Amino acid sequence: MTSLPILSSPQPADDQPGAARRSSKPHWLDLTEDQLIEWLSDRGHPKFRAKQIRRWVYTGRAETFEQMTDLPAKLRADLADAFELFTGSQACVSTSPDGTEKILVRLHDGGEVECVLLRDGARRSICVSSQVGCAMGCVFCASGLDGVDRNLTRGEILEQMLRLQHRLPADERLSHIVMMGMGEPLANLPGVLGALDVARDENGLGISPRRITISTVGLPPAIDKLAKVGIPYNLAVSLHAPNDELRSRLVPVNRKIGIEPVLSAADRYFESSGRRLTFEYVLLGGINDSEQCAHELTGILRGRSVMMNVIPYNPVEGLPYVTPSNRSITRFKQILESSGINVNFRQRKGNEINAACGQLRRNRQSPQSDSHA
Repeated sequence: MTSLPILSSPQPADDQPGAARRSSKPHWLDLTEDQLIEWLSDRGHPKFRAKQIRRWVYTGRAETFEQMTDLPAKLRADLADAFELFTGSQACVSTSPDGTEKILVRLHDGGEVECVLLRDGARRSICVSSQVGCAMGCVFCASGLDGVDRNLTRGEILEQMLRLQHRLPADERLSHIVMMGMGEPLANLPGVLGALDVARDENGLGISPRRITISTVGLPPAIDKLAKVGIPYNLAVSLHAPNDELRSRLVPVNRKIGIEPVLSAADRYFESSGRRLTFEYVLLGGINDSEQCAHELTGILRGRSVMMNVIPYNPVEGLPYVTPSNRSITRFKQILESSGINVNFRQRKGNEINAACGQLRRNRQSPQSDSHA
């Protein structure tokens, strides 16, 4: 069978704020392969058509069933009558000079989520949302300022991945996925794992689990459930503080959990998966960037096989937190490295386009905001 042509990238939709695409048709991306085969069989279509359809969607970058030109016209019509391929729309697309692109996706019910494409050398990484809003309440994060509305379906998560894929030229493909957009991925395990099953499938996006990272504030029971799935995804735990007093101020859900149970659950995940743990630490000027915090952090991480991702804060309008000084950043890094901690200070990307989680959605909702359509 010849390879499918890759369709040209679409232009951003120019939706009116507040408008929602409502359809009574199911989302095709919510179908499992078995469900698709059953649907084909019930209508007299051979089951091998399922593979063709999936190749058009995940490799050929089709946006409509009509574009699947090697399918019979009757099948294309049946698909279009029964399903929506994409149920959301692009409410806003912003591009940074460093190549970072952010899409605000308006869902069929009017909710909005954000996803990001990051270019770094040959890497084409995407950051994808799992919920509309977030219930974790991290005080410095724009995603959770208005709470959580609902979980995203597997199809709504996949649609973000595909919309970002469509922004690549024909000779480029996605290389890495990070579930670190809006929402807490481990609070929506069915939707997240369903989407990632397709992302890692060779007949889907074909991305190795070792290039897929699931981020969490640290929900021990859900981390244990993820470990039992037995797929070696990377786990990134958002720590943000070296002690319970400070972490409970910054990450309110910690009051019910505590750092030690989170670290213990992460250790169990490491033992079951063999994947080195990653800890995320957003560095807030004057709050968690002191030398004392750095020394405490080395104390709780010493002896663990970890990578520490330190992220200087991206300011959010209306919140009192600031980016730390260059001196604080340098000293924090020196203390961790001198204690043998593997440290990666993540480059801040997309500052010009509100690339931190939830910023674009929040600014679009503000009447004073200036959106980039």
